[in-house]
Formats: sequence, C-alpha cells, structure tokens
Amino acid sequence: MTRPIIAIVGRPNVGKSTLLNRLAGRRIAVVADLPGTTRDRVLAFVSWQGRELTVVDTGGWQAKPSTSLEQKVRQQVEAAVAQADAIIFLVDANDGAIAADEEIADILRAADRPIVLTINKVDSVKQANQVTDFYQLGMGEPRAISAHHNRGIDELMNAVLASLPPRPAGTLESEGARLAIVGRPNVGKSTLLNALLGDERAIVDESPGTTRDSLDAIVRWDNKELLLVDTAGIKRRGRVDAGVDYYSLLRSLQAINRCDVALLLIDAGEFITAQDMHIAGYIMEAGKGMLLVVNKWDVVPQEQRQEFKRSAEQRLRFGSYVPFIYISAQLRQGIGKILPQAWQIWQERQKRLPQPVLEEVVKEAISSHPPPRLGSRRLRITRTYQDETQLATFVLEVNDPKLVHFSYQRYLENKLRRSFGFRGVPLKLVFTRAARKLSKRIGVRA
Repeated sequence: MTRPIIAIVGRPNVGKSTLLNRLAGRRIAVVADLPGTTRDRVLAFVSWQGRELTVVDTGGWQAKPSTSLEQKVRQQVEAAVAQADAIIFLVDANDGAIAADEEIADILRAADRPIVLTINKVDSVKQANQVTDFYQLGMGEPRAISAHHNRGIDELMNAVLASLPPRPAGTLESEGARLAIVGRPNVGKSTLLNALLGDERAIVDESPGTTRDSLDAIVRWDNKELLLVDTAGIKRRGRVDAGVDYYSLLRSLQAINRCDVALLLIDAGEFITAQDMHIAGYIMEAGKGMLLVVNKWDVVPQEQRQEFKRSAEQRLRFGSYVPFIYISAQLRQGIGKILPQAWQIWQERQKRLPQPVLEEVVKEAISSHPPPRLGSRRLRITRTYQDETQLATFVLEVNDPKLVHFSYQRYLENKLRRSFGFRGVPLKLVFTRAARKLSKRIGVRA
C-alpha cells in the first residue's frame, strides 16, 4: 500500500520541524529559533492508528520572496504541496492570523488538497481562547496544538487521517511481488527496466534525471506475476533542485514505500557512494526486502573484480544480509539472475514462524550468551512471538525494555537469521514490557 504524503506547510519559525520531530518520535529535523532553518525538506515515516504515512517537513513559505534562496525554498514547498495527499497548514498562536497566513491560505486553496489548519504554540488558556481568530482564514475548524509540549497531537492526526482520500481505483497492482528499481540518477534504472521487460517501455538518455516520473509494468516470469516500478534517481537532499526534481524524489520514495523488494542499482564505474548507502538505509528503515544490483560490471577490469567485491561488501557491511548481483543492463549480462533472486527475497519476507519454535531458538540464544547486567539488573525475556500485522517483525516481552543493549539486540537478530534465514530482509525486533501476570520465563533471572 502507498503511504500517503502529508506536507507540513507554513511561514518560517511556526514550528514545522518541531511538529515533524514530535510525530516521528525522534529528533529528525534541525530545530532552531531562527527563521528559515529548514531549507530542504525532511521526510519521516510515521505510523498512526495503523496507518503508515510519509510526513514532509518544508522550508518556511515566503509569500513574497526577496532573495533567490527564498524563491527556491518557495518552489520546493510548492513541489511538496503538489505531491501531497493532505496538508497540515501550521500557524503561530502568538502572532495571530496575519496577512502572510492569509496569502498562504489563498495559495493552498488553489492547490485543491485536503487542508487541516493547525494552530501551534497554544500553551495556555489565554492562547486557546485566541484560536477562534483563525476562522477568518476560511480553512475550516482550527486545531490547537503545542508541538513542543505534545498537546493536541492526537486530535490533529485524527483530523489528518479523516481528510485523506480513499485509495484510487484502477491502480496497477500485482498479486505477486512488487519490485521497485531505485538508485541515484543515471545508474541505468530505465535500461534495466527495459531489459527485464524486453521492450523500450522507458525512455533512456545519457543525461542524468531523464526519468521524471515512475513507470509501473507487469512482468510475467516462470508462471509468476511481478510488478516492476522504475523510478527517478534519488539525489542527496542538498542536491534536489526545486520543482520537478523534488517531485521525482517523492515519487521515488513512494515507490520504495509501495514495493516488497527494492532493487538498489549501483554504478560499478563509481564504486559505492555515500548516497548509495543513504538509499540502502532508507530501504531498511522502510522494512523492505533489498537486492543490491551492481550495474555496468563490464567496465570493471577482470583483474579488479575480486577486490571490488570485497570492498563493496565491506562498505555495506551494515546490510550484510543483503545479496549482491553483478550485471550489465546495456549488454543484458546477468539479467536472468535478478527476478529469481528478488522472488526468493519476497518469499523470505512472507515467512511465518511457529511461536514454540521461535521461543526455543531465543531460549538457546540466551543460554549460550546471557544478557549483560546493567548494574544489579539483567534483561529477562518472558515471551517471543512474530507480529501478525507486520512482516519480519518479532515482539519480545521483557522485564524492562531499557535493559536491552543494541549489541545484544544485534546478537539476537543474527541468531534468528542463522536459524531461519530471511536473506535480503531487514528484521525488526520490538521489545515491550511484559505483563506482570505472565509467570513463564525463558530469560535469565537477575
């Protein structure tokens, strides 16, 4: 399912980044008291009442930009608004409804998107009484919040969810695996799509950024049906230009959100860049299966290939469970390995484990390597089970989640991989506090 995009829009310094950080549950956007701190958008995954969302923080919208930088920020905000499924229009209770807010309201109305007017920095009863002043903006009922103090957030997000349109009918879907071809601009994504489809479905050009939109295509292979999505290249956030490039970025991220398995295409001629690693991290954060496809392998001299492989695996060691495939999309070399490997990753991602078998493996892991003590206390795991609603997600009920050290979490994850596979699939371990009535212990007592 596609994650709806929610854009947070407003004047500079009204608290957009603070709101994003509150919704995401962690400090993502840079927050400062100086207007104009956020010049590029920041995107975050947010799960609210079972609905998965992509929330976009934007730069402060200047109704009348006075500098070229302000003009570029405004164009970037306009791109976010054009792609958004709903908009949080954020204003400042301390300023009241000023002329700049009215100008932004007029522009947002013309965008024809669901808009939730949100009054931030409502920290007192006196300010709450001033909320009625914002009805003059003509944007419906204002929602009063304090992003900094976590007030009114539930009511705001309930209104946002209610404003979202239903899933469009007639969207091209596949009953089998959904594969997204992602990567930096000009690494050969469209060429790979054409090679897999056997026709010239996508326009291929030597200049970077040719693909401005996403192309969906059904491919049938080995009596199986898969959905292929070609995407515009994902650039570093600082290099995303205003307008069409940012629109392409959002579509690329949405393709990752929609897919089951992402084919991360890397240019062998440029080795593995920091941006390749950034995209890999985004795929992992989204919980999608991943296959690393090293394209243009024909340009690497034979005597350098083994060293290339060793260096590539070392650079991406944080995703050691992800398989590599080396191809030349242009020469059609190695193409036949992609769909079988992607299908296998998709099957791994669907895997369901019986709870008794899962608990036995965790018990053996604890017996072989007990959790380290934190002071006089030690982690105890009372129950382990696989989440029924999220793929490759395991819930471990413990005496105190604060006792979980990241190194021990990684140890348990590696144990699960050695026992059950999940090649190409990120595992998510969720530690929750066990209910007191549970008496069975599979962990080690303090």
